[in-house]
Amino acid sequence: MNWEKAEQKNLLHTYKRQPVVFVKGKGKYLWDVAGKKYIDFFCGISVTNLGHVNPAIAKVIKSQAGKLIHCSNHYYMPEQIKLAEALASRSFGKNNTKMFLSNSGAEANECAIKLAFKYGTENSEIISFTDSFHGRTLATLIATGQEKFRKGYEHVVNGFRYAEFNNIESVKKLINNKTCAVIIEPVQGEGGINIAGKQFLMELRQLCDEHKLLLIFDEIQCGMGRTGELFAYQYYGVEPDIITMAKSIANGLPLGVTLVKGKYACLFNYGDHGSTFGGNIVSCAAAVKTLSLLDKKMLNKIKSLGAYFIEKLNELKLQYPKIIKESRGVGLMCAIELAVPGDPVLKKCLKKGIIINCTQEKILRFLPPFVIEKQDIDILINTLSGIFKNM
Repeated sequence: MNWEKAEQKNLLHTYKRQPVVFVKGKGKYLWDVAGKKYIDFFCGISVTNLGHVNPAIAKVIKSQAGKLIHCSNHYYMPEQIKLAEALASRSFGKNNTKMFLSNSGAEANECAIKLAFKYGTENSEIISFTDSFHGRTLATLIATGQEKFRKGYEHVVNGFRYAEFNNIESVKKLINNKTCAVIIEPVQGEGGINIAGKQFLMELRQLCDEHKLLLIFDEIQCGMGRTGELFAYQYYGVEPDIITMAKSIANGLPLGVTLVKGKYACLFNYGDHGSTFGGNIVSCAAAVKTLSLLDKKMLNKIKSLGAYFIEKLNELKLQYPKIIKESRGVGLMCAIELAVPGDPVLKKCLKKGIIINCTQEKILRFLPPFVIEKQDIDILINTLSGIFKNM
């Protein structure tokens, strides 16, 4: 079957797809329809962080799916409670945490935005940041600090202003009597792995305290172990009021979480927010298992591998200074910014059996699963070196 023609005929053209059809995955590997094997350094945009078809998680999914797949949120679900307790105990604390369960990162951010506007006054404003990305629903799209995503929709949702990332003075200039919250990715993913400075986040927290603003951390891509800590805020030692999570939290199943400090839980009353499929039983069961596998040993491995990865990327930059402008990263969330378009490099890697990503046209983004080893990083570096050598 010609999958490309079938896709063009039947689906809206919202994705620029790569010429490959994957049919099987295991751990750090994917196989295409022809049986070719690939090392995955992208994880479906930081989703299958514990590897494709993780045996322990797959077992839980199979067990729960054999008992009950869906139940309305009109009724109690033990799997939701178990997940809430597990997240609370490893974040703000069991007596200081409430959360809303949805299906995706955009929905998790929608919930946070609604909470923030309820916290504020009429005609409230939220401060976001340049190069940020918060989702593709109307509100999260306008919250995104990249004009190319907002073009054509600016008139639909108002209430957002955009400060310069890592510039506290630009935030101060935007704060006024309408400001109710600040939303930020501690590490910007879609923007190109832009890393917030610790001092900047500390000053941002202080600024929010001074003006009684909610501080929202969008950890949809940079959370769940990516930085070497379970939550990105723990890596920085700066505690927000709301955290949004999704992507890898159920290691491949759709689930979004808006985690809120308990003192702001009263902002929502019955009926103020909801979701038919939010907090799906199977997804929650998978998430509970995923969290249990993100233990101290795993997080230490992420830190160690991340340091090695950055070291190798820095060496590559020194080797090809005319091609690589900058290498950067934290934990297993890394990138190299090129002086040339990145898509040809991505395609050459794909032909050689390595899956990477290109964002912002010239930034190669690496989001490998936590099950990779040093030799896998070496394979990637040697492959990139061979490609750059011939450019």
